[in-house]
Amino acid sequence: MKNFNDIKVLAFDVFGTVVDWHSSIVKELDSMGLPVDSNQFALDWRAGYRPAMDKVLAGERSWSSIDDIHRSILDDLLVKYNILDLSEEQKVHLNLVWHRLDPWSDTIQGLNKLKDKFIICALSNGNIRLLVDMAKFSNLPWDYIFSAENFHAYKPSPKTYLGVAELLNVSPNQVLMVAAHHDDLAGARSCGLMTAYIERPLEFGKSVQKDVSPCADNDLHASDLLDLFSKLKN
Repeated sequence: MKNFNDIKVLAFDVFGTVVDWHSSIVKELDSMGLPVDSNQFALDWRAGYRPAMDKVLAGERSWSSIDDIHRSILDDLLVKYNILDLSEEQKVHLNLVWHRLDPWSDTIQGLNKLKDKFIICALSNGNIRLLVDMAKFSNLPWDYIFSAENFHAYKPSPKTYLGVAELLNVSPNQVLMVAAHHDDLAGARSCGLMTAYIERPLEFGKSVQKDVSPCADNDLHASDLLDLFSKLKN
């Protein structure tokens, strides 16, 4: 059995791990009465996220906040779906849905339990204002919020993972990266962080079957944040 006694900091991915972006966006689209398949629109919006960030990481695009990236993708989707009658005010409000994402049912209780023993922080590609608004909207009890904006680098850049350790004055192996995405955890491991995978089988909604099988490279595998707490307290 692995020893987790040296862990001081839990760094959490946010989108999909802590909050349920898909159902939150579907709910917003439905409330606006847009004539679209809300499920597919949400999936398409999210699908544009990684390619846009990769262009920044590759130097093909100047640094952009996630708010700006989300808006660029949204503008393209509104044309694709032939939604041409939204006012600028409506577009701004819709784009800011990413600031108003609902937590998973276990999130708040799980984070509060973990906070009693560890420093808990967000480590997200979301920009600072987005993460602050989301924390206030969903009552996320972070001790600190780390954003890609702090480092002008998106995960999986080493600047992000190592930046958390440096700024919280701990060694990388005293940080446990918690995420529902194996690529994020692989990036953290490459920097010497410990890793915990959280199953979120409905991250992409009921129409997409997400593989949540364990990866032997991770230090922990948990069904949710309460299960993570149970594993870490032993």
